[in-house]
Amino acid sequence: MKLLALETATEACSVALWLDGELLVRHEVAPRRHAALLLPMAQELLAEGEIPLAALDAVAFGRGPGGFTGLRIAAGAAQGIAIAGALPVVPVSTLAALAQGCHRRTGAATVLAALDARMGEVYWGLFRLQEGLMAAVGPESVSPPEEVTFPGPEAEAGCGSGWARYREELAGALQSLPALLEPEALPHAADLARLAVAAFAAGTALPPERAQPCYLRDRVTG
Repeated sequence: MKLLALETATEACSVALWLDGELLVRHEVAPRRHAALLLPMAQELLAEGEIPLAALDAVAFGRGPGGFTGLRIAAGAAQGIAIAGALPVVPVSTLAALAQGCHRRTGAATVLAALDARMGEVYWGLFRLQEGLMAAVGPESVSPPEEVTFPGPEAEAGCGSGWARYREELAGALQSLPALLEPEALPHAADLARLAVAAFAAGTALPPERAQPCYLRDRVTG
């Protein structure tokens, strides 16, 4: 399996190239520079991996939720690259990638991923480990942090910018504070790639013209 993954939903811009289980990555925290950095990063990785675009099996991208501009950049780039290489696309949840990264670093098996959605709200989702990958427990949502609620297991860890801005509100809503917190965590294309490989195997790849962001709400937040 050979797959290129793009993630620009937050201030981080990252690209990963999955080559039969090996990963090559580029990752830079560069607010407002995603459009300038993304394609050169992808070109660098393809050159480093010595693989032509047409030899890939798919292009994955962080579908959101996240910043509207960043989501459009990733979806547009994935679509363009996929059309050029006659490849399918694999949309992957940004929150799932965030939770996957938290599991990779901490070992937590249940993670509440939360991103600051501005306007007093958070994008959030609960994820639980299944066969090494984080899977959603219920739908992803956008709401004020004090309204976050979910059935099922307590979160072992919390990650993402929503925790950085609304730690007390989220702790109050959950009636407890997770033992592990990563409020500065950002989604990474390496984690997105791992999820995308499994999604591709499950048959969720789409034709490139269907590469669309998932905003969770219609109001523009940048």
